[in-house]
Amino acid sequence: MLKKVLTVLFPFVILLAGCFNDAVQDDLLNYVNKEMSPAFELENVAISAYDNVSGANYSDDQTMYAALVDEVLPNYNEFINELNYVNVETDELRKIHELYIKGADTQYNAFVKITHALEKQDPSMIEEANGMLDEAKKHIRDYKHELNKLADEHDVELKDN
Repeated sequence: MLKKVLTVLFPFVILLAGCFNDAVQDDLLNYVNKEMSPAFELENVAISAYDNVSGANYSDDQTMYAALVDEVLPNYNEFINELNYVNVETDELRKIHELYIKGADTQYNAFVKITHALEKQDPSMIEEANGMLDEAKKHIRDYKHELNKLADEHDVELKDN
């Protein structure tokens, strides 16, 4: 009798266990821990190279131009390629990932515009590129906010990079 009850109940226990799987949680964990690791590394290399020659670290146009052409643009382009190949399984996370791609594309185009501005010595292009960088930062902030919100909703703890 016990054997018959267990035989009938066991498949239901397995079915119920399947109901508790959270596809978004699984996707988030895979996304942050595996899929995005190479992209984050490339982004850090590119942004560090840019930070070393911009803002308070700016020394001259030639140094900035060389850093953009030799380090920033190639690494950032590779970063964007990596972003485009990231495997995202759920619609919720895919929408958020698209924010990151949009921000990264905008930032890359701003770096290209800065390069052209330096070649032409055109201050108005620099101003335009700075506006694009601000727009990119907004998209990336939105991405981080939405990613954190989704993580909270699905009991995933994110650590800052």
